[in-house]
Amino acid sequence: MTALSPHLRQATPVVAVRGEGVHLHGEDGRRYLDFTAGIGVTSTGHCHPRVVAAAQEQIGTLIHGQYTTVMHQPLRRLVDKLGEVLPAGLDSLFFTNSGSEAVEAGLRLARQATGRPNVIVCHGGFHGRTVAAASMTTSGTRFRSGFSPLMSGVVVTPFPSAYRYGWDEETATRFALRELDYTLQTISSPADTAAVIVEPVLGEGGYVPATRAFMEGLRERADRHGFLLILDEVQTGVGRTGRFWGHDHFGVTPDILVTAKGLASGFPLSGIAASEELMAKAWPGSQGGTYGANAVACAAAVATLDVVRDERLVENAEAMGKRLRHGLEAVADRTPGIGDVRGLGLMLATEFVTEDGSPDPETAARVQRAAIDEGLLLLLCGAWNQVVRMIPALVIDETAVDEGLQAWATAVEAGTSGASPR
Repeated sequence: MTALSPHLRQATPVVAVRGEGVHLHGEDGRRYLDFTAGIGVTSTGHCHPRVVAAAQEQIGTLIHGQYTTVMHQPLRRLVDKLGEVLPAGLDSLFFTNSGSEAVEAGLRLARQATGRPNVIVCHGGFHGRTVAAASMTTSGTRFRSGFSPLMSGVVVTPFPSAYRYGWDEETATRFALRELDYTLQTISSPADTAAVIVEPVLGEGGYVPATRAFMEGLRERADRHGFLLILDEVQTGVGRTGRFWGHDHFGVTPDILVTAKGLASGFPLSGIAASEELMAKAWPGSQGGTYGANAVACAAAVATLDVVRDERLVENAEAMGKRLRHGLEAVADRTPGIGDVRGLGLMLATEFVTEDGSPDPETAARVQRAAIDEGLLLLLCGAWNQVVRMIPALVIDETAVDEGLQAWATAVEAGTSGASPR
C-alpha cells in the first residue's frame, strides 16, 4: 500500500471536496470558512467563475506551450496585464512555477548582474524550501535543518520586529539599520554584497510588517553601495495587504520584485520583474524551465488580475482588513495570553504568549484546533508556531468577516480558558 509521506501532515482534519468563494466544503458535509486561502493563494476565492471559465477555455485550446520553445497568447496577455500594475521601470519579466524558484531566479540575476557573491537576508524571513531559498530562510530551523551544507554567501541582519524586541517601532528600526551598517562593515563588505532580500511583511516569521523608515533605509543603502534591493512579494503581492504590492505601504521601489501565490488564484505561477537593463545582465541560458509560464496558469492569472481590478479587491482587502483587525483587537483586549495583533490588510495575526511574555505555541495550537470545531480554518506561523494567522480570500465581505470573528472569539475562549492575567 502506498501513502503520502508521514511528514505531510494537514493543519486541519478537513477533506475538501469543493470550494466556493471564502468557503470550503468537506467530505464530512460541513461548510468551513477558509481563512487560509491555500496559504494566501486563492486570492479571488475558491473557483471564481471568471478564473474557472478562463482556465476551462484555455485547457480546450492549448494546455502547455513551453515558453523557450514557442510563444503563446496567454503569456503575452499576462505580460501586458502585469505592466499595468508593476512599479514604473520594472518592465521585464521572467516566469517560473513556485515562490522558491522565483526567489532563486532573483538571487541568480542579482549575482550575475553585480558580479558579487553575497546576499543579505533579514532575520525571520521565509523565502522557500529549495536549497538556495532555504539557505536564505531564517523564520524557523524546520525549513533549513538536516541537509547541510547550505548555500554559502548568506548573511543575516535584524528585521525591525518591535514586539519581539520589546521596543517601539522607531527604536527597532534604528537598531535594525544600525546593525545592517555594522554587518556591511564587519561581515559582507558592499563590494561583496549583491543584494538585500526582504519581505515587506514577514510571512512564516510571524506576520510582522516592515516600517517605512526601514524600507527607505534599505533603498538608500542599496543605492549608495551599488547592491540591489530584492522584495519578496510572494505572499504580500496582488492586493493581500490592502495595496497591490506590499511595498506600496512604504514608498520604495525594488530593483527586483518576486511574485507568486495570489497571482493565478491557485494555479502554479511565479515570476520576477526587473528593469530591462538589469534583466539583460542575466547570463545566457540562466533563465528557463519546463513548466514556467504554463498556458493555463497564465490564462488564470490574466483572469485573476481582471477580477482584482473589476471587483476592486485591493480596496476590499483594505476595508475588510480594518474590520477584521478591529475585531481581533477587541478579542485581544479581553483575553489574557494574547500579546500582539498585527499585520496589513488581509494578512493579520494574533500572537499568544505565556504570563512572562514567552511564546506560547501550546495555546496557539489549542485555539487553532478549537476554531476548526467552529467551522473556521486557520494556520499557525512564527518561530515557535505561537502565532495564528488569518489570510482569507480578497473577495471576503462583511458577513464572512463577522462570522469569522464570532468563531474566533469562541475558539479563543475555549483555547485560553483557565489562563491567568499577565
